[in-house]
Amino acid sequence: MPDEVTLPKQRGITVKSVIYGFLGLQLALAVMLMGGDLWRALPSIGMPSTQPRFDQPVNPGDQTRRYRPADMPIAPARDGNPARPYTSTGDMPTRLVFEVQDRSITMTGAISPGDAERFDSFLDAETTAFETVRLNSPGGSVSDALVIGQRLRDEGFNTVMEAGDICLSACPYVLAAGVARAIDEDAQVGVHQHFFDVNTILPAFLAVEDVQRGQGAVMVHLEAMGVDPLVMQHALVTPPDEIYILLPEELALYRLAFTPEPPEE
Repeated sequence: MPDEVTLPKQRGITVKSVIYGFLGLQLALAVMLMGGDLWRALPSIGMPSTQPRFDQPVNPGDQTRRYRPADMPIAPARDGNPARPYTSTGDMPTRLVFEVQDRSITMTGAISPGDAERFDSFLDAETTAFETVRLNSPGGSVSDALVIGQRLRDEGFNTVMEAGDICLSACPYVLAAGVARAIDEDAQVGVHQHFFDVNTILPAFLAVEDVQRGQGAVMVHLEAMGVDPLVMQHALVTPPDEIYILLPEELALYRLAFTPEPPEE
């Protein structure tokens, strides 16, 4: 009688092994994302910006300044202008505050996620026929800024910046939405690179699609508002921890400062 041959047991794929494999994949992805975040943050931690402080005077060819929206000193007002309402961005509200004076709305503070919805609710509850929105913001959420800007244009509002006001980072996308856009020479408008509300820990090869989509949305918005999208050339070469301050002639060149032609009689 021939010897009996015992075949080795074949291991099948069990539900438990699938679950463990999926959990392992999630853990590996989490480690990779955390590593990407750390790698992305290292330049600003180990090699912080060497640009002058934000409150230092700006001159042609010397327009890039350090950008720390949580605590950034603001230059004092020029002679003859009223004192600036804030001496540091750290003193400003951490989300937009809407104040009404006659037929004007003043938006002050950082643009936080959810502010677009708050602004819609604010406008819907008001009965005043507003004409102008004044801006004083260090920036914040790009997606909220784009939505707020579109609402301003839909309402036909003008935008204005008075002496001492700042409009940085995402704020210019709200400024661009005014039908007319008046910017005092003692105000400051600045642009730089954005994260476009994507997870900042995403490595470049995973985040590039979201970044491109965000850049495209900004370009479309600016063009629709009548602003020259070429203004973004300064943003794209300025790191997130720095800000490029646009000179008055640049504001006019890119039509961020703009007075529409009066209607023909």
